[in-house]
Amino acid sequence: MKQINVKPAEGKLGIMVVGCGAVATTLMTGVLMARKGLTRLIGSMTQMDKMRVGHGDDKKYLKYYDVVPLAELDDCVFGTWDIYPQNAYRAAMYAQVLQEKDIAPVRNELEKIVPMKAAFDRNYAKRLEGDNVKSVDGAMPTRWEMVEMLRDDIRQFKAEKGCSRIVVLWAASTEIYVPIDKEVHYSLEKLEQAMRDDDREHIAPSMCYAYAALSEECPFIMGAPNTTVDIPAMWQLAEKMHMPICGKDFKTGQTLVKSGFAPIISTRCLGLDGWFSTNILGNRDGLVLDEPQNFHTKEVSKLSTLETILRGDDQPELYGDYYHKVRINYYPPRNDNKESWDNIDIRGWMGYPMQIKINFLCRDSILAAPVALDLCLLSDLAARAGRYGIQRWLSFFLKSPMHDYTQGEQPVNHLYQQYTLLKNALREMGGYEADEEID
Repeated sequence: MKQINVKPAEGKLGIMVVGCGAVATTLMTGVLMARKGLTRLIGSMTQMDKMRVGHGDDKKYLKYYDVVPLAELDDCVFGTWDIYPQNAYRAAMYAQVLQEKDIAPVRNELEKIVPMKAAFDRNYAKRLEGDNVKSVDGAMPTRWEMVEMLRDDIRQFKAEKGCSRIVVLWAASTEIYVPIDKEVHYSLEKLEQAMRDDDREHIAPSMCYAYAALSEECPFIMGAPNTTVDIPAMWQLAEKMHMPICGKDFKTGQTLVKSGFAPIISTRCLGLDGWFSTNILGNRDGLVLDEPQNFHTKEVSKLSTLETILRGDDQPELYGDYYHKVRINYYPPRNDNKESWDNIDIRGWMGYPMQIKINFLCRDSILAAPVALDLCLLSDLAARAGRYGIQRWLSFFLKSPMHDYTQGEQPVNHLYQQYTLLKNALREMGGYEADEEID
């Protein structure tokens, strides 16, 4: 390995997950099983992918951990918050993502992962009702009290588990949509004042987790489409604390297909008249998204993908007036086995219409778990490399990548451009030349 300016991954890495549901327990079980040599973490870029470094006679294809110093799986320690008190083993069995035979070998380890009380406001997820929640004298804490309690949780976990570093990952439900308010969300000072004033309209519980994590010098990852860190005030806090943030929403099923397939249409200069996407999902995420206010948060995230790939302002004759619709339907029999349909109406030679149909039968948490692992390991790497604020190079893993919209910046949603960003960042941190262009 070349000489690099990245601190080594020494000591234990605490991965503190908000939510001990399907995604979190699938992530934990997979990592614990892999440590025993009982499974392979297929789908994880950090564990499976190879990338080129160097040119000509110096060209090599290396695993990510041979390019940069990633934390070892053996050094990862898991903690979690959840509104339900059952331990990670019971939560994994309840989620019904993995078969019992794939959970039983690590049952003892999972049973020791017991959720801390969650900072929760039922107004943000009306379909959920649990009793493992933080309170002060029997009442909901103020937003600032939530922050202080969460900071204390992080400090205690770090000390008790002997961790040298912590990453905080949101893998909980989608909150109701919180519109960005310049009077509250554009200034760190005003955000802090709103928390102290217990402004429950503009300060979602997820913002308390993010604020607490960054204040305790922990990278924060937003795995849902919540507004949480997509505001200038959080960018300011991340820069102040020199901590990385990334989000939002794990790119797993339909949006992964969309960000990879839309470039085919644009590369071949085919016209687009409409793209209709619908999903059925039966797990707890589907239950929460069955509430219109929560679905709107997800809808905003899923609708943003096409517009930066098939750009009407660049090629109005091809993409100037297409119709884009997204639907999610709660369907309990499917549980975690999500199904998505895409109907794509395109135009070819002389304007003649054609159609493309995509039917993706996927397993939501099976696709999300490797994304969650990669984001945790790479966010920890970013912190040790001195990269702070918005981590645009992690857009590959996210449905609605963060960007500075206050300066008119457009997110990169094109899957292959995102992959180039990812590899170039790793090359730079590994002491190699960032030698691929984004075209």
